[in-house]
Amino acid sequence: MTENLLGDYLRARRARVSPQQAGLTTLGHRRVPGLRREEVATVAGVSVDYYVRLEQGRERHPSPQVLEALARALRLDADARAHLFRLAGIGPAPATAGEHADPELLRLLEQWPETPALVLGRAYDVLAANRLADALFDGLAPGSNLMHRVFLDPRARSFYLDWEAAAENAVAGFRVLHGSAPRDPRVLAVLEELLTGSPAFARLWERHDAWGKRAETKGFRHPQVGEIVLRMTSFDVRSAPGQELVVYHAEPGSESADALRLLGSLAATRRAERADDATSAGS
Repeated sequence: MTENLLGDYLRARRARVSPQQAGLTTLGHRRVPGLRREEVATVAGVSVDYYVRLEQGRERHPSPQVLEALARALRLDADARAHLFRLAGIGPAPATAGEHADPELLRLLEQWPETPALVLGRAYDVLAANRLADALFDGLAPGSNLMHRVFLDPRARSFYLDWEAAAENAVAGFRVLHGSAPRDPRVLAVLEELLTGSPAFARLWERHDAWGKRAETKGFRHPQVGEIVLRMTSFDVRSAPGQELVVYHAEPGSESADALRLLGSLAATRRAERADDATSAGS
């Protein structure tokens, strides 16, 4: 007997969604738990016949648009949505709404006052950065873009000790992002900006190198504390596919560790001074 994993999953998930959760009004006794097939079809905006064929395994190739509609109708979270797409044999459709870092992740970043850490979105947009990361990159705040910083900021070539290696890694990582979401509007927008604005990016892009962020050593030349060599580690954010948590740390007892502590102290002093200025201006 042929397995029907997609149909089994759809049946199981609709049994767990109440009509009230789906925004439907019901009357009288219901013989089935959760939603009926025709209710799922209605909420998802597909025909009842088509949805029945999906559950029965007679239709095995739904489009990404249909899967997205079913994910919304069945109230699937990010992990369940990704599983639905995998069962259908295709990668998840890219999210097109604005990205945000999870509040719990933001709290975690702020608990690392001596460790620069940031969250990157699906086009290397900076979604969050703790205070030390902001100080290290001299203003890599939420709303900025890491690819812009590497290729469009004239300070980048002096900021990175080995700019060419940093640029190669950035382009290879961006190639992976583009391959996983080739029609994502934000990825395409950043790609167009870089191809138009940076001959160096265009040259590297033509090489078609592709590898994700990995553990590596990066060197920086900071205008306030001098050279800093840090180990970088990247983690996928499971609650938000496409996002990455990037953490930097110095070798304990090294000159870079001392420089990082000094940078944190300088940043704290600047924040205190700005707070005093704001208080004086408001009094």
